[in-house]
Amino acid sequence: MEKQIFSGYQVMKLTLASVVGGIIFTSCNKVKQRATADNEKPNIIFIIADDLGFSDIGPYGGNIQTPVLNQFSKEGLLFSNFHVQPTSSPTRSSLLTGCDNHVAGVGIMSEMDYPALNVKNLPGYSGHLNNQVVTIPELLVENGYHTYMVGKWHLGEGEGMDPHYRGFEEAFALGNGGGSHWSDRRSLAPPQTMTYTRNGKEVDLPEDFYSSTNYTDSLLIFIDRNKADKKPFFAYVSYTAVHDPIHVPGEYIEKYRGKFDMGWDNLRELRINNLKGLGIVPAEVKSTTFAAIPAWESLPDEQKIVLARDMEVYAAMLEYLDMSIGRVFDYLKKEGMYDNSMIVFMSDNGANGALSNAYPGNADGVYMSTFDNSLDNRGMQNSYVEMGPGWAQASSSPFRMFKSFTTEGGIRAPLIVKMPGKMKNAGQWNKGLAHVTDFMPTILDLTGIGYPMQYKGRDIRPLIGKSLLPVLDGDSVTVHSTDGIGYELFEMKAYLKGNWKLLRLPQPYGTGQWQLYDIEKDPGETTDLSEMFPEVKQELIRGWLEYSRVNELYDHNGHYDSLYIESFKPQNIDD
Repeated sequence: MEKQIFSGYQVMKLTLASVVGGIIFTSCNKVKQRATADNEKPNIIFIIADDLGFSDIGPYGGNIQTPVLNQFSKEGLLFSNFHVQPTSSPTRSSLLTGCDNHVAGVGIMSEMDYPALNVKNLPGYSGHLNNQVVTIPELLVENGYHTYMVGKWHLGEGEGMDPHYRGFEEAFALGNGGGSHWSDRRSLAPPQTMTYTRNGKEVDLPEDFYSSTNYTDSLLIFIDRNKADKKPFFAYVSYTAVHDPIHVPGEYIEKYRGKFDMGWDNLRELRINNLKGLGIVPAEVKSTTFAAIPAWESLPDEQKIVLARDMEVYAAMLEYLDMSIGRVFDYLKKEGMYDNSMIVFMSDNGANGALSNAYPGNADGVYMSTFDNSLDNRGMQNSYVEMGPGWAQASSSPFRMFKSFTTEGGIRAPLIVKMPGKMKNAGQWNKGLAHVTDFMPTILDLTGIGYPMQYKGRDIRPLIGKSLLPVLDGDSVTVHSTDGIGYELFEMKAYLKGNWKLLRLPQPYGTGQWQLYDIEKDPGETTDLSEMFPEVKQELIRGWLEYSRVNELYDHNGHYDSLYIESFKPQNIDD
């Protein structure tokens, strides 16, 4: 039943884009050294939510119960203009290296490779972390830190590519991009497999496995095992919630019965109004929805019941994630570690609008027919349901589109950062531009560690991110007041500089040409200002071309563009 709503032409419009849519140290005199002894250095904890929408959690105007993050937001600085990459693995590559995703090896996601590109064997398009970058844990572990990782990796599998080989002393990791959150390890699509490893060795799962529970359990075991030596630790807590298929223990779903009967159009308006009330989007903000998403009131009642249940499952899954994060915080407080910890909470990209049949291998419906997606089983084991584009657009309020796109709905994400001790700007909003590549330099700045020009005998590419410490200390609004930040993934492109954004979306999602937006006044990207500000547009185009040159982008020559257009052809409507 759930497929009929987006059947035919509308499904084809959403399918493809929803998927693509895969030592010599610098001078330490330039590093602001805050810690000189191991027992003074802070713990550093990154908590990553997977495919979380901008306005889902309470501090960002959400109507889902997130009491742990609500309290955490009062202790940290909240960012309303934080940008990530359009999809999961590119974001994670930039986060861990401080480099552009193309430099780090994830210029494409491996799932979307193609022969003409593959034969070139380009290091920036390997689909996994390459050896021209160094990771945060690789540097920290050599400077007195324990390094722990749990959850989703998605940056390469096998010898030399597992997180254990990229600096993590202890790692319990899911190698690929997602799949079942239960012990059955059912993948997103038949070509994929779900492999879990423990320090590089494949392991089985306990029968009662649930992703958020067991990732949290493993992390606390890692920390507890080494706490006696008093060394600081870096923890990369990479939850797979709330990635599809959306799953959660049933008692959590019951709490949300009827909560989303309002439909996605009303939810979107509710979220936009809440964001206006918080003052983080303009009061006169304009917002548009994707034309392929039908109005809620146009749907038959039986479809509304099914789709509302899916959002109930999503909300319940997020609340369970919030509870799991609370378990981490409770442990840190009990052990006296919380106050001396830098803690980062973020999402890896925008909300996920992909339909299940969009993943390569699912289009024929054979694999999907093996799941029990009856109303009472949705969200339970052996179900495969997703948030879908209607709810994803609401969760991305007020931005345009969602995950996979270089629009704000795909690349602007929630971010809350708590620094060690008490922050003078705790509970406040920062509206300055920040980027996922800024974390590596921030951590090096905080810990007094230099960035290498070489690592283990190989040359390392320079950082492009900037330390956020001036922002976190309350001394600056942004560290990107004069520089630009470039984007490209599957021929979707963007360039950010100040309040300006250059955007190129392939047809039929855009014009196929560069468009210009003032995202301070128009974060919904509704009004192209190209004709009004041609000089600005040309300046940003030059900036993107330089970004492309420096980061060695490969010209796909319309390969992905042609796939987008092909998905719209009439003969594909009933495929």
